[in-house]
Amino acid sequence: MPEAQKLEARRLHLRRAGRPVLCGVDVAVAPGRLLAVCGPNGAGKSSLLAALAGDLRPETGAALIDGAPVAALGARALARLRAVLEQAPGLSAAFTVETLVRLGADAVPESPVEPARLVAEALDAVGMSAFAARRADRLSGGERARAHLARVLAQLRAGEAAGGGRYLLLDEPTASLDLAHQVTVMRAARSAADGGAGVLCVLHDLNLAAAFADDVALLDEGRVVAAGAPEQVLTAPALTALYRAPIAVERHPGGALRIAPDLAPRRRSAA
Repeated sequence: MPEAQKLEARRLHLRRAGRPVLCGVDVAVAPGRLLAVCGPNGAGKSSLLAALAGDLRPETGAALIDGAPVAALGARALARLRAVLEQAPGLSAAFTVETLVRLGADAVPESPVEPARLVAEALDAVGMSAFAARRADRLSGGERARAHLARVLAQLRAGEAAGGGRYLLLDEPTASLDLAHQVTVMRAARSAADGGAGVLCVLHDLNLAAAFADDVALLDEGRVVAAGAPEQVLTAPALTALYRAPIAVERHPGGALRIAPDLAPRRRSAA
């Protein structure tokens, strides 16, 4: 793999409404890897994803995709190279789910794969095949979130078939989902990485990050305070400092990390 083949923030500084939200951030995700970006509210996670997607322009530093400045690429080139799931994607028309997902496939018109096939595969990947004919605006919040994920998966696959499709950016894709569908979504993200895409996923759930990510970057007040393999980064001292609250990290016999607030046991009232 060429060294330049990665999605990268290099000394990225960004202001929003005059306030610094990213301060010299360095992160990178290569094809075939899943990077989880974690941190407290207001840490700059969504701003970092938007800068890497090309939706926000940094004040200084650079967002690079395969060595090229993201800001120098047009919308069509970006659509072929990366697919982006925003934190709260809009829905401005009464589309069926199938039509919504087709928008992702159609974002890369040069793809040689039949759009209907891309749509069917994407819906299957997120467990939404039975909803294809339903109106997307009448779905529950969780169902709609999975429909939008299917849309960006269809775009990613179309881009891959057209010689791109190397990066998938997901902003809190599990936020409105129940536990079973959180796993479904993260398995789809993991499958995209295993298929050769570089996946950057903003997550609040540290257990999902530990279970599915190859790498984790912790952001705090616009700065990367730790980055590396989950078992190196997701430690009780690091997380307690990051969240300003006691965090417990346990390793189960099978090797999985379990992360939760370290709550003091309640005292039982006297009988």
